[in-house]
Amino acid sequence: MAASGSHTPSGDYLHLSELRIVLLGYRVAGKTSSGNTILGREEFDLRTAVQCVKRQGEVAGRHLTVVDTPGWWANHPLENTHELLKQEIVLSVSLCPPGPHTFLLVIDVDDSFTEEYRRAVEEHLGLLSEKVWSHTIVLFTHGDFLGDTAIDQHIEREGKALQWLVEKCGNRYHVFNNKNRGDSTQITELLNNIEETVAGNRGGHYEIKGEILLEIEEKRKAEEERAKQRLMKVQEQRKTLRLLMGDSLHLSELRIVLLGYRGGSGKSSAGNTILGREAFDLKTTAQCVKRQGEVAGRQVTVIDTPGWWKNLPVERTPELVKQEILLSVSLCPPGPHTFLLVISVGFLYTEEDRRAVEEHLTLLCETVWSHTIVLFTRGDCLGDTTIEQHIESEGEALKWLVDKCGNRYHILNNENRGDVTQVTELLEKIEEMVAGNRGGHFEIKRELLEKIEVWRRKKEDKAKELCMRVKKQREIHRTFIGDSLHLSELRIVLLGSRDAGKSSAGNTILGREEFDLRTAAQCLKRQGEVAGRQVTVVDTPGW
Repeated sequence: MAASGSHTPSGDYLHLSELRIVLLGYRVAGKTSSGNTILGREEFDLRTAVQCVKRQGEVAGRHLTVVDTPGWWANHPLENTHELLKQEIVLSVSLCPPGPHTFLLVIDVDDSFTEEYRRAVEEHLGLLSEKVWSHTIVLFTHGDFLGDTAIDQHIEREGKALQWLVEKCGNRYHVFNNKNRGDSTQITELLNNIEETVAGNRGGHYEIKGEILLEIEEKRKAEEERAKQRLMKVQEQRKTLRLLMGDSLHLSELRIVLLGYRGGSGKSSAGNTILGREAFDLKTTAQCVKRQGEVAGRQVTVIDTPGWWKNLPVERTPELVKQEILLSVSLCPPGPHTFLLVISVGFLYTEEDRRAVEEHLTLLCETVWSHTIVLFTRGDCLGDTTIEQHIESEGEALKWLVDKCGNRYHILNNENRGDVTQVTELLEKIEEMVAGNRGGHFEIKRELLEKIEVWRRKKEDKAKELCMRVKKQREIHRTFIGDSLHLSELRIVLLGSRDAGKSSAGNTILGREEFDLRTAAQCLKRQGEVAGRQVTVVDTPGW
């Protein structure tokens, strides 16, 4: 499916021997996959990265340079994007000198393109100045989702936000099906469209002012210098403790509590990395889970706590979660040596996040900070960027947190569990922190724990009472209705948000894989015989 819009008459002038392409877009839009489709091979890693990646190849008689940029969060404004990521978007231009012929703005047709999406796109492309739009083509991915619907119809149906974007790009657009890389025509048509765009720009490529690039380079140098200073301070701090404590620094037992937000911090996964096995279920839980193991010559106890919502205040956290955070202390008597505050480097750390952390840790009293280490996860996202550079570029909120924890931090790559040095170094840092606390562990007031236990028993009694009421209600219904309760036919409609497990529930009900777990734009009806009943299940698109 080719782009529409005005076409320059074909001829030798149109065909270029070299094309320089920059991929832009939000995360999980299919940006990196599109780069692989264009080059015809797996050149780009599909995992999220925080740095630009440049790859080259011969395609359809042209020498192609493709630069893949880090993606922003789809519906988040520019102010919620990492500073390093914003800099990478601008610096992408310098990776394909003298400048890119085109920017491919990658949009997934399976996503509803809202006004928030549109505003995020406008703000992020604004980093490259207004003239970026005359060099931009909208590249739609997930073309298989459209079925028999033409891309023009999709644009019209989707609404004003998407229509604005396509018009802003001079009605230049193209559709990819990254699952059908054998279809070479989708590549050649795209390259033709790029050449037509270049011709429309009088053969010119995109250029950026040299002073903008210079300003970013100077900013980076300043951040790198601050990062070096932070690292030197940490190294000096660790060296002093080791000289002071000597052999007595090594502990035979370590007790660890994991704290952090739910959905993406990598808290449970970090617990598995520390213990070297799948000890914790990665699904969200409402209760503390305790696991133990032998790690690097130490008996290690790890408590995983329920997470709070990333940027919400403590008053919005369920009472049960707050109580579990407090009770975590009693699960590893006489008390934890450390709290590992888990934060993913894949998310921007905002002032709201900082406030949420401060409020939740304060539940445990002010002394908690002297026993806390910031544990960064998703280390694979950083590429060649050091954790110190990440901290210095991220802003005041994250720097405040690291400083509040006595400049104690560590980075884990949960995707690379074979690297045992990252775990042993973490355990050494914990021991150094314990030494700094004169060998003491964290303690909580006994009366506070007793108060929580009373509250918990009351909750359990109420839950039992509710369960008995439901059971009694069902028994009354069955006694009253008798045999007439059994229906030979049942008709069911599934409703819910995306990723709620709706389609999977349909498959469970029918006892087989009837519904595709990928998001669909239309209702699907399936039938089957289940427990002596003819069951019809309709799965609806999720909101």
